Amino acid sequence: MLEGKRIGFGITASHCTYADVIPKIKAFTDRGATVVPVITNSVLTAATRFGTGEEWMAKIREVAGADIISTIAGAEPFGPKTPVDCMVIAPMTGNSISRFANAITDSPVLMAAKATLRNGTPVVIGVSTNDALGLNGTNIMKLLNTKNIYFIPFGQDDPVKKPNSLISDFTKMVDTVEAALRGEQLQPLLIRHENT
Repeated sequence: MLEGKRIGFGITASHCTYADVIPKIKAFTDRGATVVPVITNSVLTAATRFGTGEEWMAKIREVAGADIISTIAGAEPFGPKTPVDCMVIAPMTGNSISRFANAITDSPVLMAAKATLRNGTPVVIGVSTNDALGLNGTNIMKLLNTKNIYFIPFGQDDPVKKPNSLISDFTKMVDTVEAALRGEQLQPLLIRHENT
């Protein structure tokens, strides 16, 4: 189902998930899809205990086999000029979720997502935020009820120490994209993580 598809792959600043998420890009290329990576500025510039921007950029380029879009101007053509069949945003932070739910397109990833929705094609979100069951809950519910937006199944990753935190099961990314391309939300949406 992914053979010949063009998949946008947005990455926002949930640095602790990169080691799990970025290798998943290969699952798309292995199935014959072309992956177009898009990042927020914080991915490019932040140096954390999980690695530097330069290190992650090199890994993204290697696994995607493509140049990385890192500007809003570079992402805008995802509209009618160079559309994608599906836009994946994984990980998507609470900050980006709140902006997307309120039509703020102030990053390359959000511009690519907005352009994709404008084309009537699916956007798949892989949530990773400590505030999902807090103030950001209303934004997640808003996106769940928006046409052409789908979620990689998610659940609480640490209910005791971080009761408001949700994270997607990124192993379900490809299945979610395939379902979204059929116009379906992969179920069950709410899951229990094995470590909880």
